[in-house]
Amino acid sequence: MSVFKRIPVADHLVTLLSLIVVATVLYVSLFGVFSDSYLRVGMLLISGLLVVLSSLGRTRDLSDTRLSLRTGLPMFLTAAALFLAVYQYFRAADEIETGLYFLSTADIWFGLLGLLAVIELTRRSVGLVMALVAAIVLAYGAFGHMAPGFLRHAGISADELMTVLWFSFDGVFGRPMATVVSTILIFILFGALLELLSIDRVLVRMAVAATGRLKSGPAAAATVASGLFGTISGSAVANVVGTGVITIPLIKKRGFSARFAGAVESAASSGGQITPPIMGAVAFIMADVTSVPYLTICAAAAVPAVIYYCGLFVAISRATDNMELVEEAQPTVRFTWRELLQIAIFAIALAGIVCAMVAGASPAYAGFIGVALATVLGFSVRPDLVFDLQAWLKFVRSAGLISAQLVVIVGAVGIVIGVLNLTGVGLRFAALLSNLASDQLILSLLLMALACLLLGMGMPTVPAYLIIVLVMGPSLQKLGVPIVHTHMFVLYFGVLSAITPPVALAAFAAAPIAGAPPMATALEASRLALPGFVIPFAFVYQPALLLGTGYPITETAQAILFVLLAVIVISRACYPRRSKTYMTPVGLALAGGLIFFDPLVSWLCVALAGASLALDRPGQSARKLSRT
Repeated sequence: MSVFKRIPVADHLVTLLSLIVVATVLYVSLFGVFSDSYLRVGMLLISGLLVVLSSLGRTRDLSDTRLSLRTGLPMFLTAAALFLAVYQYFRAADEIETGLYFLSTADIWFGLLGLLAVIELTRRSVGLVMALVAAIVLAYGAFGHMAPGFLRHAGISADELMTVLWFSFDGVFGRPMATVVSTILIFILFGALLELLSIDRVLVRMAVAATGRLKSGPAAAATVASGLFGTISGSAVANVVGTGVITIPLIKKRGFSARFAGAVESAASSGGQITPPIMGAVAFIMADVTSVPYLTICAAAAVPAVIYYCGLFVAISRATDNMELVEEAQPTVRFTWRELLQIAIFAIALAGIVCAMVAGASPAYAGFIGVALATVLGFSVRPDLVFDLQAWLKFVRSAGLISAQLVVIVGAVGIVIGVLNLTGVGLRFAALLSNLASDQLILSLLLMALACLLLGMGMPTVPAYLIIVLVMGPSLQKLGVPIVHTHMFVLYFGVLSAITPPVALAAFAAAPIAGAPPMATALEASRLALPGFVIPFAFVYQPALLLGTGYPITETAQAILFVLLAVIVISRACYPRRSKTYMTPVGLALAGGLIFFDPLVSWLCVALAGASLALDRPGQSARKLSRT
């Protein structure tokens, strides 16, 4: 029963450790990294303890002694293993930084404890899938010399494996960890601050006001709100949970089915991860991995993101036409002066981040400017929050725990990256795909898309992108696809895996809120977002679509026209009118001609698509009936 006596203390420790995380993030974003070793390793230790203590704090059943042993003992052992492994690292931190440290037997065992602790903490943070991936890859690193076929590697000694994965900057504490702790966490803090200031709820009201006159009403509003908030949210699932509790009941109230309500929210929330300027924190990692400037990444991502949401709007509108919806008066949304100022604060803070980037500031410092602007302006509008202790505690704990979970997840990604680099299996996998496709680009893309969806299932955006691009990226580049286009292709399918069955995290998170079957929600979300599965292929066949990648403005305008029109006809084909189901194959064929063929065929398809849209106008059938 002693475990339960410590549960109230666990809550206080969570607050204290969260404060340390927030203070460290602010310091690093303002003054820079003080020590690579102490920042990366120390942040992992604090994050691991936070995950453990938050799990312990949720254990409230005091009636079952066996439950205390079943939950408390594994958490204590996990925390102890992580602490011992980090202590052993710090003992040799100076020698590790110079590369002159040679491992002892004790180091190997302590390193293994650290890796196992990271895997267990990942399981507690995001579930079993990511933890299993890291565990299987770690086992492959140790025993892969006994694997069959092309999976077999030459063998890695325990000394070499632990050196790379734990006692160096190539595994758990590698570049992804460095990017997260030095750059991304300030934007997690920014998102938590907007929630503290209730700006997320005001964004939903703004979206309702902007789309209230549309027949699709709340469904369109959910798309706008989730897209706005999703760009600063580090997770599609967190976005679903954050905005879905507001938008999904509104959609159902309008008369949409529960399945459709959950699908709209999950598809829109996933799109936030591909929308600049923050892109769910992936933009900064992509800039670091590709050595392409952050602003170039944002410019390249801008047009495809807009086209994705255009496709969602068209699909929702067409689906609405086929539904029997409750007739309601148009909502009148009036904003108080405080709410208008909150919307302005959101716009000013984002503008401050972008302007700081354009002026040459580091991403972390730009994030600090965004936080500073939101804080000063936000508390001048909401002075009541300054002395609201409960609101501050919620903010600190939310920012600390989300940051801790991200750090732990990236630690598990480091295990995967370290083993793949040691064994070279990623390059062999890329070569295998190239051989299977026999250098046929479209077949290679289809195989890569399928592999990306499979590898990304059950994972948040950041680890899904990192793992997929490491395994799959070389295959595309080998076929001559530019690096930015390669990474954007991988990112899109990594994001869309969140709504793709059989493991669709975003859709499964939306389903219980909507009261709908999870698999049906995932299938409906995939149907709504079908154009999103086609847009990545346009990166390769219409490369001028990505701004800032060196193509003439005329080619860019042409590519935007082709892809936008293709997305519109696909969205309409997904939800054809009851009397015009033949438009589904027609629309899909026209979309293929617009994207995959040479300009002459594409311009012909533009004319045909225009004619088909004119014949399939919303009031066309009604006019024909009235004449009859």
